[in-house]
Amino acid sequence: MKPVTYVALGDSLTQGVGDLVDGAWRGWAALLAAGLGTPQRPVEFHNLAASGAQTCDVHGHQMPRALALRPDIVSVVVGVNDTLRCTFDIGAVAGRLDEVYGAVTADGAVLLTACMPDPGAMLGLPGALGRPLARRQRAVNAVVHALSERYGAVHLHAAGEEWIADRTLWSADRLHPGERGHRVFAARCHALLAAEGLASGAGPGLDPERPPPTHAASLLWLATAGTGWVARRCTDLLPQLLSLAAEEVRHRVRGTSGGLDVRAAHAATAALAGLAGVERRVEAA
Repeated sequence: MKPVTYVALGDSLTQGVGDLVDGAWRGWAALLAAGLGTPQRPVEFHNLAASGAQTCDVHGHQMPRALALRPDIVSVVVGVNDTLRCTFDIGAVAGRLDEVYGAVTADGAVLLTACMPDPGAMLGLPGALGRPLARRQRAVNAVVHALSERYGAVHLHAAGEEWIADRTLWSADRLHPGERGHRVFAARCHALLAAEGLASGAGPGLDPERPPPTHAASLLWLATAGTGWVARRCTDLLPQLLSLAAEEVRHRVRGTSGGLDVRAAHAATAALAGLAGVERRVEAA
C-alpha cells in the first residue's frame, strides 16, 4: 500500500524551532506525522519549512518542491514573518496564499492551515509598537480564514487568547512554542484530521519528555541570543515600526485609533475581493 505522503511548508514554527531533540529541531509537524499512518500504511514525511520564511518563500521555493512529491497532505503555516518586514503587503500575501492553496488542492492533496497569534503580543511589546503588528497579523489571519474556507482546508484556529496567555506553551524567545506547545499544536491538528477520517494513528501525547527552560535560562536567552534574533528579524522593520508607533500615538491623542483598525480590515477585505474578481473574470472568459 502506498505510504501517506505528508509535506510541511512554512517558517521556523513548522521547522520545529523550540523543540530540540538530540541536537536537532523536531516540532509539531514531525509529531503530527507520527500519528497520521498505521503499520500497514506508514507515513513518508518531508519538512520543507525554513527559518525566516515568508509567503514569497513558500510560494516560490517550497511549493514547487512539495508538488513534485505528489503529497497526500500538505500543511501551510506561514505569515508571521511577513508582518515583521517593512515590505508587508496584505494584497501580495493574499495572492501568494491563494496560489499555494489552489495548487495544493488542485493536485488532490488535503490542505492543513492555521492562523497564529500576533508577534507583538507574544513579545509583550508596548501598545504603540504592538498594535500595528497586531493589525497586520489580524489581516493575515483574516486572509487565511477566508482562503482556508474557499479551498476546503482543515484549519486550526491558534490565534485565540488561550494561546497567548498560557506561557507554558512557549519557549524562551516568546515567539516559538516549547516542546509542550509543539505537542499541543500537533495534537489539535491531529484531532481535526482524525475527525475528517484523515489520521489513522494515535495522536501525540501532551506531556513533555524534557523539563521546560528555567526562568533564568529564559532571561539569559533574551539577553544574549534573543536580542540578536529579534534584531535580525526586525532590522528592516524598525524604522517603519517607529513611524507606525508615532502615528498610533497621534491617533490615540485625537481619539481616532479606531480608524486605523477599520483601514487595516478594509485592506484585507480588498485583497480578498481582488482575488474573487480575478476568478470571476477568468470564468467569464
